[in-house]
Amino acid sequence: FYLSTPSLSPSVQACLTNCLSDISAWMSQRLSPEANKLVSSLRRMPMLHDEEYAQGTRLYDRHGYPDSTLVLPVSEQNTRIVYTILELSPLLDSSNMTTDDWAKIATFIKKYYENYDGFVVLHGTDTMAYTASALSFMCENLGKTVVLTGSQVPIYELRNDGRSNLLGALLFAGQFVIPEQHVFTRKVFLPANKEPLVINWETVWRPNTTKKFQVHTTMNRNVGLLRIFPGITAEAVKMFLQSPMEGIVLETYGSGNAPSRQELLDELKRATDRNVVILNFTQCLRGSVSAVYETGKTLIDAGVIPGGDMTPEAALAKLSYILAKNDLTCEEKNKMLRENLRGEMTVVPTGAKISLKDSKFIQVIAKSLNISCKEELEAVRDALTPLLACAAAKTGDTETLQALQEMGGNLSSEDYDGRTPLHIASCEGNLQAVLYLLKNGATVYAKDRFGATPLMNAVKFRHVDVIQALRETGAHLSVAELEKVGMELCSLAAYGDLDGLHVWHLAGVNMEQTCYDGRTPLQVVSAATRSPATPVVVSSRYIHSNMSAGIRLGK
Repeated sequence: FYLSTPSLSPSVQACLTNCLSDISAWMSQRLSPEANKLVSSLRRMPMLHDEEYAQGTRLYDRHGYPDSTLVLPVSEQNTRIVYTILELSPLLDSSNMTTDDWAKIATFIKKYYENYDGFVVLHGTDTMAYTASALSFMCENLGKTVVLTGSQVPIYELRNDGRSNLLGALLFAGQFVIPEQHVFTRKVFLPANKEPLVINWETVWRPNTTKKFQVHTTMNRNVGLLRIFPGITAEAVKMFLQSPMEGIVLETYGSGNAPSRQELLDELKRATDRNVVILNFTQCLRGSVSAVYETGKTLIDAGVIPGGDMTPEAALAKLSYILAKNDLTCEEKNKMLRENLRGEMTVVPTGAKISLKDSKFIQVIAKSLNISCKEELEAVRDALTPLLACAAAKTGDTETLQALQEMGGNLSSEDYDGRTPLHIASCEGNLQAVLYLLKNGATVYAKDRFGATPLMNAVKFRHVDVIQALRETGAHLSVAELEKVGMELCSLAAYGDLDGLHVWHLAGVNMEQTCYDGRTPLQVVSAATRSPATPVVVSSRYIHSNMSAGIRLGK
């Protein structure tokens, strides 16, 4: 699903990608895929499409896919989610999914990444956990919400779980900026080691990079799952580890224990000596791998890598992803397997985290409110963090931002106007604060109550260095922000405002956008005979060209 924001009401844009799941399967003699049937069915469901609003606002005229665009009724947050349904071809039963299909979904997200605020993927429940895990690694430097959902019963049936799953996934993708892969199905997948992310924001994965979003579509298929069981023979392990096997996820007992028979350990050691990667994962639903028992320590001595508390699907996907990076050495690959790359495993912090009780400011507030317990202290912190962080961002005080983060504060939290510290720092042009926030998980896609992103704030106040930093991190103007940019460009062109045109160009805007009368900035310049701005408007490639250069059209 692709979400979009209509200009006549607060909204977001989402993309719904139908790969086929039971939610969209059609019953003839048996459940089977049928292309292009989902859209017509959803249009008849009031909880998933508001036809009166779509007709009244001429919604279909404003979108590139009118036949597959729908809009939800207004939410409790007074937001409408406009979504476009795009189907992959051919539709597949999830039992037939391969790494090639994962690459197709990842490439699909990449293709439409700048057009939508969030993504929902309809997928069969049989292998949904595998696909979600694979996409989490294939989508590198992800900054937007991607949700996978499905159902046990087709959405066309009278009684089904598909409608609530689909509605919940759309609301989640459209109203939260959580840069992870998510699975949304009621009571089908229960988190073993983590609380639901919508409840505990401290567990949300925050990227610490300023690189742009990209997809890594190559996965190593020479990997597998080997489950330890009582009486497993060394010969069976030897056969499983034979070429072309390059890595396995070893499912062991308890906290990572396996039989300590020497012939079995010898086979594992011989495999690791020839650079076969073995990742240790517990068979238990809850808990983590740790060398508490002697039988667990012997595996480490054999070269087996502890897998922490990853799920088997995440462990297999991570192994396949890392082994496909042929530019890395064996040592670098083993190091990456031990690291938390996408929030797939719990890592105990190495540094000392500042306690709320260490903050004199929080303590003064707590004392005045007669607060003493941890939960109430955290509530005070969460209430004050947005205000303090925004104030620090305004003045460029990175030390205060660091202190707030070390106390567990969310640096992407919003104030009463929906503005994040990154919005404030971008408005003020505080580059160091912007860079600190970007490197510590602040999202460039957050929108305030007026629909503005941090990039738009930087453009409005013409902070060139901030614009460049945001763009390098992958920031782009939203569809709603680009709706009237043609009039802005034409106005700047008419007045010969070269600096104003330059900042819009740096923000990635197409300099051939049209005004309300259909004229481009170049045509406005020609009519107004204001030649100094002409080279900039005509071609972004010649922005710094000599002002006396001839007019050249560019794209």
